[in-house]
Amino acid sequence: MKILHLSDLHIGKSVNGFSMIAEQKHAFAQVVEHIKTECPDAVVIAGDVYDRAVPSVESVRLFDDFLTDLAKTDVAVLLVSGNHDSPERLGYAGRLLTEKRLHLCGMFGGFLHKVVLNDEHGVVNFWLLPFIKPSSLRGLYEEREVESYDGAISAVIESANIDYSERNILIAHQFFTKFGVTPIRSESEFNPVGGLGAVSAELVERFDYVALGHLHGGQSVGSEHIRYCGSPIKYSFSEWRHEKSATLIKLKEKGSLSISTLPFTPIHDMREIKGEIEKLLSDEISSLADKEDYLRVVLTDEEEIIDPMGKLRSVYPNVMSIGFENSRTNIDISSINADIEAIETLSQYDLFNEFFLEVQGSVMSEEQIVIVRELLERTGEE
Repeated sequence: MKILHLSDLHIGKSVNGFSMIAEQKHAFAQVVEHIKTECPDAVVIAGDVYDRAVPSVESVRLFDDFLTDLAKTDVAVLLVSGNHDSPERLGYAGRLLTEKRLHLCGMFGGFLHKVVLNDEHGVVNFWLLPFIKPSSLRGLYEEREVESYDGAISAVIESANIDYSERNILIAHQFFTKFGVTPIRSESEFNPVGGLGAVSAELVERFDYVALGHLHGGQSVGSEHIRYCGSPIKYSFSEWRHEKSATLIKLKEKGSLSISTLPFTPIHDMREIKGEIEKLLSDEISSLADKEDYLRVVLTDEEEIIDPMGKLRSVYPNVMSIGFENSRTNIDISSINADIEAIETLSQYDLFNEFFLEVQGSVMSEEQIVIVRELLERTGEE
């Protein structure tokens, strides 16, 4: 049996004010082409279909088109909700769509949902686990108290009475980690309320394959068969070096598994360029790659530059952010003009960032940035 593993579509997401809808549509077209070429038996989507719980009309239409295209290929689709999704909205009409081999598991119903597919080697059990919090399980398992993410996942799996002599695949959107293994993370994965609680990968070791969602970089969690496939496109500049791909699993008889990746090629890549502004604007440098790529530009000029964003966008129309790296400062001004009137448009975070620099004489560390953003977002500041 061949299985194509996707996750973290984040339909409707914008990056630095740039809509990713066109890039997402392009990636979904490549998924359909991969299906036609590889002929998988199933496509699994491990959560975060949408970027927000209440998606835009444009986002819903794009996902509707994508599901319709998948249905035309006659491949089975198995999908779970992620922490960014609204479980109720994502699972709407799920029972009706099952007749079209579209298995959408949005809401956790108190048990591990099971879908059975067959091949020449017998049955393959797909276990669908949408994103859950410990609090959502309280009262469901009277014989045990569920206080942690580890405890929640353990309770759900143990209650399923899984026959591990058969082939079993788990589809889940949780933050699975392995002791001693540092996961590759990106800025866009942090949850506004403090991130997902880590779950030990040891709880799912006995599955033949674990299709995970949440981390945007493709990677295994200790064991090869426990894997994040990553997002199909880049959603932050911490991902600009990622090679985006889908994961293709070939499952034969029990114990026989092979894993490969299928690349995604973006319309416009996301990358970083660095140097003095006049050199970056020159034909010699600008002609080295696509000028319409999404760019983070780090300027090393020592002198003041008037309207750096305007100058850069005259050559590179999709500059997303600017940073400075010189002897005076390395403030990330992220698309903010040098004009003093721009102060009035600064967010609470940007104002605090400026205050911190003034008081401490240095910019915040990555850990400090995460803490400040979480505190501001808890009080309602985006």
